[in-house]
Amino acid sequence: MIRRLFRGEFIRFGIVGVVGLLVDIAVLYLCLDISGLGLYASRVVSYLAAATTTWALNRAFTFTGAHAGKIHHQWARFVAVNALGGAVNYAVYAALVASGDPFAAHPALAVAAGSLSGLFFNFTASKKLVFRRA
Repeated sequence: MIRRLFRGEFIRFGIVGVVGLLVDIAVLYLCLDISGLGLYASRVVSYLAAATTTWALNRAFTFTGAHAGKIHHQWARFVAVNALGGAVNYAVYAALVASGDPFAAHPALAVAAGSLSGLFFNFTASKKLVFRRA
C-alpha cells in the first residue's frame, strides 16, 4: 500500500515538475525578451515562478491532505527545503549555458537538464519536510 502511494505521488510530482518546467522556460524567455535581465538574472525570476507554481500544484494534486500549518509557512518551507535542489538545478543550468552552444543558444535545454538534476532530492525533501501528514 505505501509503495503504491509512493509511486503515485512520485508520478504526480513528476507531472507537476513538467508543468513547472514549462513555467520556468516561459518566464525565462519572457524575462529575456522583455526585461533585458540577461541569462542568469532571468533564470532566478523564472525559477521562483516555477517554484511557486509547483508548490501550489503539489499542494493541490500530489500531496493532498498534507496541509498542516499556515499556507505562507508551507510555501516558505517548500522554497527553503527545495533550495538545495534549486542550487543543483541552477548550477547545472549555469555550467551548461557557460559552456556555449547549444545551451547558450537554446537555454531551454539547460533548464531541462537542471530540472532533472534536482528532481529526486526535491521529491524526498517535499514529502518528508513540507507535505508531511499531520
